[in-house]
Amino acid sequence: MTTATLCPACGARNDCTLADPRTADQTCWCYSVTIDPAVLEALPDALRNQACLCPRCAQVDAQLRGAEPL
Repeated sequence: MTTATLCPACGARNDCTLADPRTADQTCWCYSVTIDPAVLEALPDALRNQACLCPRCAQVDAQLRGAEPL
């Protein structure tokens, strides 16, 4: 079962502010990064567009820390 607050790839919390009613008025972390389309395409069709990935599965940890990705 897919839950809006969990990463569809690994099941960890995705930290999506939009999925949490308490923070839905805040900009989500994903708006400040560039996610490689290949990462999204690697998800099975049934998991796409159901919930946000977590930063680790989105492969954007370095961007969120302010470093350039390798």
